[in-house]
Amino acid sequence: MNVLFLTMVSGIANIETSGIYTDLMRKFCDKGHELYIIYPRERRLGLPTEVTNKGRIHFLGVKTLNVTKTNVLEKGIGQILLENQFKYALKRYFGNVIFDLVLYSTPPITFTKVIKYAKMKNQKALSYLLLKDIFPQNAVDLGMLSKRGLKGFLYRSFRKKEKELYRVSDYIGCMSPANVRYVLEHNPEVDPTIVEIAPNSYEVSSCSESLDVFTVETIRGQYGLPIDKPIFIYGGNMGKPQGIPFLIECMKAVKNRKDCHFVIVGNGTEYPKLESFVKEYQPKAVSLFRHLPKDEYDRLANACDVGLIFLDYRFSIPNYPSRLLSYLMKRKPIIAVTDPNCDIGTLAEEYGYGFYSPSNSIETFVKSIDKMLISDMRQMGENGYRFFLENYTTEQTYEAIMKHTVNAN
Repeated sequence: MNVLFLTMVSGIANIETSGIYTDLMRKFCDKGHELYIIYPRERRLGLPTEVTNKGRIHFLGVKTLNVTKTNVLEKGIGQILLENQFKYALKRYFGNVIFDLVLYSTPPITFTKVIKYAKMKNQKALSYLLLKDIFPQNAVDLGMLSKRGLKGFLYRSFRKKEKELYRVSDYIGCMSPANVRYVLEHNPEVDPTIVEIAPNSYEVSSCSESLDVFTVETIRGQYGLPIDKPIFIYGGNMGKPQGIPFLIECMKAVKNRKDCHFVIVGNGTEYPKLESFVKEYQPKAVSLFRHLPKDEYDRLANACDVGLIFLDYRFSIPNYPSRLLSYLMKRKPIIAVTDPNCDIGTLAEEYGYGFYSPSNSIETFVKSIDKMLISDMRQMGENGYRFFLENYTTEQTYEAIMKHTVNAN
């Protein structure tokens, strides 16, 4: 089969690295399919639009404006232009290819024209949306958009595009049961039979082996971390969705604990707030590190005991952060500090690999820490790893998608 994948992830060209998209694309390649991947090459890179090939994988990097890590104006214009830029590049460079499967993920929600063009030569081609981000409602939740006034006009415009994307999709793969329910409840025109679970996933080979005591102590020593107490780690992006102000309040409540330690690693627009907190309070039980290279972060996370997940309480959409899988793959139990619409915490408690704490209750967060410290963390970690193997491998996501191609062709 000829498979087209549309993505905003510029790092997809490093296909050998581990990631939810790179692992899935390698799975398609390993199964004998021909892959055509279109991704943005942002203006800051100074690179032209061009095709590169790695065996059966053909990459089309499209020169675009900066659509990440830039000012709001350029990002907005860049997103608007993106759809036509991708369509033009597809027509020019892959115009002779007849696609059997068209895959695409959110964000963005503006690929409708590209998808329609890709299906022109094969009306039986299957279009499959990997729904990772429910926009524009997430922006409304965080106050970046409104349903009234000028921002209301933008919201309605984006909402129309969201519905168009659902309409052009033969199937919609969601990340959790709560995601499925949300899509169907808020989009009654969508056929329930086309909405299913196709979650974030990784290759089993990407899983980390458990470390021996000496290695754990060595890694912790490199970062000046205690070797004689459990360590909770929060790693990744630190922006508006993660509810960093509440994370800081939680850290204030545990800043001088002597029975455990907290490690925060990452970067993002809210990171300076964490720096200010550390500078002002000098917490003895909290260590803060700016973004680390992936290999270094993975080693550090593997030497910790429990993974933390934070999401802003205002969310009305059920997010499913990919960092959850990183913890489960490393056999780490989790504490999910999220809004009540997110189901990762309830799933963690149901299957015995973590605890849920609402991201508006410092008291409950502290109680969750206390509960974890008296739990069998090793067994909870094994429970999480087993849950990963049963639900989040690329083989399962691949099969979820491919079962529909038999009927389509």
